[in-house]
Amino acid sequence: EMKRSVVGKLCIGASASVPAAESLRLGENKSQKSEKFRVGVLGASGYTGSEIIRLLVHHPNYQITLMTADRKAGQSIASVFPHLVNQELPNMIAVKDADFSAVDAVFCCLPHGTTQEIIKALPRNIKIVDLSADFRLKDVDEYEEWYGQPHKAQELQKEAVYGLTEIHRVEIKSARLVANPGCYPTSVQLPLIPLIKENLIRVNDIIIDSKSGVSGAGRGAKEANLYTEVAEGIHSYGISRHRHVPEIEQALSEIAKSKVIISFTPHLMPMSRGMQSTIYVEMAPGATAEDLHRHLTNFYENEEFVVLLNGSEVPQTRHVRGSNYCLMNVFPDRIRGRAIIISVIDNLVKGASGQALQNMNLMMGVEETAGLLSVSLFP
Repeated sequence: EMKRSVVGKLCIGASASVPAAESLRLGENKSQKSEKFRVGVLGASGYTGSEIIRLLVHHPNYQITLMTADRKAGQSIASVFPHLVNQELPNMIAVKDADFSAVDAVFCCLPHGTTQEIIKALPRNIKIVDLSADFRLKDVDEYEEWYGQPHKAQELQKEAVYGLTEIHRVEIKSARLVANPGCYPTSVQLPLIPLIKENLIRVNDIIIDSKSGVSGAGRGAKEANLYTEVAEGIHSYGISRHRHVPEIEQALSEIAKSKVIISFTPHLMPMSRGMQSTIYVEMAPGATAEDLHRHLTNFYENEEFVVLLNGSEVPQTRHVRGSNYCLMNVFPDRIRGRAIIISVIDNLVKGASGQALQNMNLMMGVEETAGLLSVSLFP
């Protein structure tokens, strides 16, 4: 009998005997799952690009056949990321020189505003997961308002599926283009969507305090990201105007079937990776923090990558570092009728490249958890 641990959700045992017909079926599935898909990584020289590569190099179903990085064209990946020196990978090339007939799927890890025309020009047979913000907002006018430029692929925007995996799994499976969620929205939506759907919290008074490692700001050279600028302190930014606000509000409003407006403030922390969202909510009349915890536990009971902690256990970013897991817990506030939800992820994995791979696995018809079951790094 298959057994699963309550916290880790990992298989710890299996039956010793398998009927012959079942054994044959399992053998056929194994053969299917061993199929190799050719994968391209656009923007391989950035943090999310390198994280995608790290996750793909030992993946049983993917082979990286194309990597682009315009400013690093002609260079090996080891010259940019020495930790990948022992991997046999193609040299990086400029996007304009890429032969997309040699790939089945593409991870687009380019900055927002640079991907729309590139993706629009890709062959229709290629599956795409876009890690930028370019296809996350359904309203192209809202995109222009928050990102300061008109959307250049409006027809393609209508096709894009929002890739919060645990919530939109069915749509993702049949999608050609998936808009991978932002890191902050992932940490916020995973706990809030089930609670709003079940009418356990009020939607007119949601306060979100989020903190991220510096890698969330990207790899570009910026004065604000220098060590002496971020070390030994906390830096609030994007106060009341962070670009992830419309993405969060869009998802919560769809579930609530009414306009949801949140109060959201992000902070930069002096650490490389990790993200915590502390969410303050007013509960529906009669609801308790225990009700919220119970519903989230039931909602995510069969999900590998979302784990509800028990009792007074506090989720910590160090416990998800390098993994695709989201840990969360619910606490009663000292103010009657309110609760505090804490959610933690690795901003580069579940908040970006890990969730992108989870989505691509679904799109390509392979095991959803493949390549993503690594245990967190600690200490």
